[in-house]
Amino acid sequence: MNHATPAVEWPATIEWNVSAGLTPYPVALAAMEARVAAIAAGDAGEQIWLVEHPPLYTAGTSADPAELLAGDQFPVFRAGRGGRYTYHGPGQRVGYAMINLAARGRDVRRFVHQLEGWLIDTLGDFGVAARRAEGRIGIWVDDPDGREAKIGAIGVRVTRWVTYHGFAVNIAPDLSHFGGIVPCGIAEFPVTSMAALGRAVPMAEFDAALAARLDPFLDSLGQPCRDA
Repeated sequence: MNHATPAVEWPATIEWNVSAGLTPYPVALAAMEARVAAIAAGDAGEQIWLVEHPPLYTAGTSADPAELLAGDQFPVFRAGRGGRYTYHGPGQRVGYAMINLAARGRDVRRFVHQLEGWLIDTLGDFGVAARRAEGRIGIWVDDPDGREAKIGAIGVRVTRWVTYHGFAVNIAPDLSHFGGIVPCGIAEFPVTSMAALGRAVPMAEFDAALAARLDPFLDSLGQPCRDA
């Protein structure tokens, strides 16, 4: 990953990696696939990788072409993750979580639940009252008009019990860019951001808050097994 800043161990059992600038989506996808294969083979450790992408849309395995409203606005990429269409762009923190569930209990539903919890707790550190919503994957808040709105998306894939893809949290993206899709197939709820909620948070501060809560997130998944 020659586009990335040097990785820092956080904690000793997992690599914490933050990329500077905008990472092209095909580069990220190829890097994830290579890392997941190495983790599954026992040749690499787990990793949390934080990136920003240039404006683009991704299509999950359940994407409905009718929900791509402006396919010529930005590039569209097949992601291979679960879910439908989503947007990535500057001002959005995308986190790719490459975690070895073979060593942590092999419970994908628990992984998704705890991933949501990690983001909810981190948003709470900035005074954002985020929550889960029954029957809907993702992170939800009330917008300034009192409407339920989505501030974070979750989309994961698991290969040989190693997770990849992960989450996207709207820090301060251009929310009009979501107008080219039906985000995650949910048309009845708007999309919001920390900035739209009146929380002007530098990306580095959000990253630091995520890092501070990483250990509890990993602990909630279960300690790695020596013989996994």
